[in-house]
Amino acid sequence: MRSPALRHVLTHLITPLLMCLGMGLAYMGAFVTPEPHHLPVAVVGSAPQAKVFAQTVKDTAGDKLDVRTVASRADAVHLLKSRDVTGAYVPSAKAPELLVASAASDMGATAVEKVFTPVAAQEGVPLKVTDVAEPVADDPTGQGLFFLLIALSIGSYASVAALGAAGAALSMRMRALLALGVSAVVSGIGVLLAGPVFHLAHHDLAGVWGMAWLYSAGILFIGVGLHTFLKRWTTLTMMVLFVMLNFTSSGGLFRPELQNGFFGTLHAFWNGAGFVEGVRSLLYFGDDGLTRTVWTLVGWLLVGLVVTGIAALYERPRRARHAAGHPGTATGTEPTASPAVTPSEREAARAAEEEAEEAVEEEVEEMVGV
Repeated sequence: MRSPALRHVLTHLITPLLMCLGMGLAYMGAFVTPEPHHLPVAVVGSAPQAKVFAQTVKDTAGDKLDVRTVASRADAVHLLKSRDVTGAYVPSAKAPELLVASAASDMGATAVEKVFTPVAAQEGVPLKVTDVAEPVADDPTGQGLFFLLIALSIGSYASVAALGAAGAALSMRMRALLALGVSAVVSGIGVLLAGPVFHLAHHDLAGVWGMAWLYSAGILFIGVGLHTFLKRWTTLTMMVLFVMLNFTSSGGLFRPELQNGFFGTLHAFWNGAGFVEGVRSLLYFGDDGLTRTVWTLVGWLLVGLVVTGIAALYERPRRARHAAGHPGTATGTEPTASPAVTPSEREAARAAEEEAEEAVEEEVEEMVGV
C-alpha cells in the first residue's frame, strides 16, 4: 500500500471492527433468544398427587425445567431465598399460588409465571403470584445493579489506557499505586450512584463499596499488567474480557438458566457475576452465598496482582538498559550533549518521540471512546 497514512488508518480500524463483530456475537448470543434451560422450580406437596403433578410438569417441559417437590410452603420459600429454585407452585383446586423471588431475577420470575399460568387456567381458576423477595421500589425490575456493573466496568477498563499507555514512563510500582487509587475512586462513585443518587441500595453501603472495589481493582490490575505485553491491543482484550463475556454472563438481565450453556458456565466464576450476585446477596437475601461471590472477586484481584507482578519483572531489565543508556535519567543530572549527534539524527529522534506520543494519545482515545 503506497500511502502510509491510509495504511495507518486501516490498521487502526481493525480494533473497532473486531469489537463490532464481538459485541454482536456476544450480546445477540446471550440476550436475543432467552429460553429456559433446566430452570429449577418446585411443586409444594408431599401427597402422591403432588408428585404425579410434578412429574407431569417435568414430562411436558422436558429439558426446560428441573422440577422437584417440597413438603411445605415454608420449605419452598427457603429454597427461593437461597436461590436454589426460581419459582415454586402450590397446587390448589380453588386458589393455586406461585411463589417467586423477583429480586433474584425479574426475567426468571416472569419465565416461571408463563409456565404455571396455563396450568392454573386448565383448572379454571386464577393464579395468585406471591413475591417473597421484591427489589426496592426505586429499582422495580432489579436490573439497576446490572447498570451499576456497567458504570464500574467502564470507569475501570477505560482507566487502564491512562495508566498503561500515558503512564508507561512511570515505574510499575507507581502504576500499581495509581491503580489502587483509581479503584477506590471508581468504587466510591459506584456507591454514590447506588445509594444517595438512585437509591438502589438502602443499606450495607460499606459492603457494596467493598465488592465494587474488589471488582474494579481486579480489572485495573489485569489491564495494567496486560498492557506491558499487548500495548494497543489491550483495548480489544479488555473489551472481550470485561464487556463481551462479562456483561452477558453477569446474570444482571437473565439468569444463567435462561441462557445457553456457554454463558451459564461463565456465570459460575466470572467477576461480573460475582459482583452482581454478591450485591444481591447483601441487599436482598440475608448474605446467603455472599462468601462464595466475594472469593470470586478476590480470585480475580489475585490474578491481576500476578499479571502485574509478571509485567514488572519483564520491564525491569528493559528499564535498566534504558537507564544505562541515559545516565541523566538514572542519576537525575543533566546528560552531557554529544558533539557526534548530527542535526539530522536529532530530527529523527524528535520525530520518533512525537510518533510515540501520538500512539499513546490514539490508544487513550480509542479506549475511552469505547
